[in-house]
Amino acid sequence: MDKPPKKRVRLFYCVECEELARKVASHCDSIQLQSVNWRNFADGFPNLYINDAHGIRGQHVAFLASFSSPGVIFEQLSVIYALPRLFVASFTLVLPFFPTGSFERMEEEGDVATAFTLARMLSVIPASRGGPTSLVIYDIHALQERFYFGDHVLPCFETGIPLLKQRLQQLPDTDNVTIAFPDDGAWKRFYKLFPDHPMIICTKVREGAKRIVRLKEGDAEGRHVVIVDDLVQSGSTLIECQVKVLAAYGAAKVSAYVTHAVFPNRSWERFVGKNTDGEEPLAFFWVTDSCPRTVKDIQANSPFEVLSLAESIAGALQI
Repeated sequence: MDKPPKKRVRLFYCVECEELARKVASHCDSIQLQSVNWRNFADGFPNLYINDAHGIRGQHVAFLASFSSPGVIFEQLSVIYALPRLFVASFTLVLPFFPTGSFERMEEEGDVATAFTLARMLSVIPASRGGPTSLVIYDIHALQERFYFGDHVLPCFETGIPLLKQRLQQLPDTDNVTIAFPDDGAWKRFYKLFPDHPMIICTKVREGAKRIVRLKEGDAEGRHVVIVDDLVQSGSTLIECQVKVLAAYGAAKVSAYVTHAVFPNRSWERFVGKNTDGEEPLAFFWVTDSCPRTVKDIQANSPFEVLSLAESIAGALQI
């Protein structure tokens, strides 16, 4: 049986995602890049223009977004809300990193769940001629957040883990790799994706005002241990896991993978050279390009290695 023809997609993108958008298009000749004029009025508010608005009528349209700071969300939402109204056949929003995902808890009166707020904003994207917007997100931080979205969008949750598994297969010591999870949350999220690897589970316990990482189960002795999590901010948990747990229990070497390298305030610098405890650096630190700003800073610095989501995104646009 002949394969169905590939869907032709017009892909718009924000300024930060231009390099990633070009990579996505290079993986599929049915994806054509489109542009937006990202201008501002004198008062700083957006003065935006969607190029070739008439030409995208009846076409499958997508937008590649990066909500890297509150300041860029408004201008992108303005374009995201406008595109489905241009009589397009369908609309897909690709937001690789859902940035407020770690702020979903309401533990006491007065806490504001900003993850829920952003989900509500995305849930009211206008329908296109083809129906609700498809929303593609990679490794959302809290699994329950998939239920935050309303019925007017169709969330599609993808993962960057296949990129890591491909890279692990290329290592000379691939048969000696053990996967470690820094806490129960990471284990619950990812353990089913590593059926062929031995695993280590760490846990965080509170000692006074500090949260300490402890080994819960598994054996690190003589192994190349790869710590797997969805995102990194300051990196303190990874360092605690590497130095005070895995190295202490005899790991031959330690690497790390996160889908989203947030690293505010250049905290990635803690992993270049010896870390703050004077221990040897990670053998590898794999990240994806879901956070374009960070990638520009770290991609030339060892031990970082960027695994691009481009091919995966190209595939998601064919769904």
